[in-house]
Amino acid sequence: MLRLFNIENSFIRQVRVDEARLREQLAEVNWIDMCDPDEPERELLEALLHTDLPEFEDVDEIESSARCYIDQTGLHVHSLFMYQDEGRPNTESVAFILQGERLITLRDEKLPDFRLFRLRARRGQVACRDAAELLVTMLEHKVENHADHLEDIHHELEALGHQVLEEETDLSDLEEAISELARLEDSNGKIRLCLMDTQRDISFLLRHLRENPEYLETMREVMRDIEGLMSHTTFLFDKINFLMASTQGFISIQQNQIIKIFSIASVVFLPPTLVASLYGMNFKHMPELDWLLGYPWAIGLMIISAMAPYLFFKHKGWL
Repeated sequence: MLRLFNIENSFIRQVRVDEARLREQLAEVNWIDMCDPDEPERELLEALLHTDLPEFEDVDEIESSARCYIDQTGLHVHSLFMYQDEGRPNTESVAFILQGERLITLRDEKLPDFRLFRLRARRGQVACRDAAELLVTMLEHKVENHADHLEDIHHELEALGHQVLEEETDLSDLEEAISELARLEDSNGKIRLCLMDTQRDISFLLRHLRENPEYLETMREVMRDIEGLMSHTTFLFDKINFLMASTQGFISIQQNQIIKIFSIASVVFLPPTLVASLYGMNFKHMPELDWLLGYPWAIGLMIISAMAPYLFFKHKGWL
């Protein structure tokens, strides 16, 4: 899918794609956004760039030299973005290619950060003067979105903490809480990974966009925001680990209570079982066999022998 944007009066405006003059449009616009492009779209853009576009396997390289570099086609930045895949967080690398007054983004997934950025652009909320500032602005918006995600995680952890620590919950609820904590830990880890990657991207841009001092302060502010958010992810990791340990502790307590009930039940029923075993023996001379009240005597003895350990446990506070 191909989307085109222009910078008009210092704001981003989307341009309607005209298949009849697509080649001319690609040469004129300031931002070309390609999501999962087909082969004709890749060939058309490669002809414009006079070079091969990076394959998605190359975009996912983790080495610093492979993610941020400059060549004859322009300045390249490969940045990690987060998205949801079947309810689980995942990351996708986006290739940014900066060529003077043109920015090209190449990605394989539909990312919520880009969808939100386009929505803000349609509302006239994205201001920039050129393609370089557009790149910096997109990374700034990415960090802002991660801050919102961390705030959501914090609120979810507060709700889980109240459920686990203050409410009476059964085993199924506690097991569900562990699954939710695992999901939040994964999300927090993915956000931290994206923030670390963005920090590396901004450091690269600080070194190579020095001729534009108006961007430097914005990038320094973004770096300060990232450092604060990194500290917040550490705090969230600690809170998640605390709640995970607490939840596992409560599960162990409830399981021990169940085992305790079975243990006490076995002790309570042991004396009646002994009495029943004694009177179940088939000896010829047993005095109680000829008693008129022999059967009520045996039943009463079993009840008393069962009540005695139960009352003893109750007196000790074990029940």
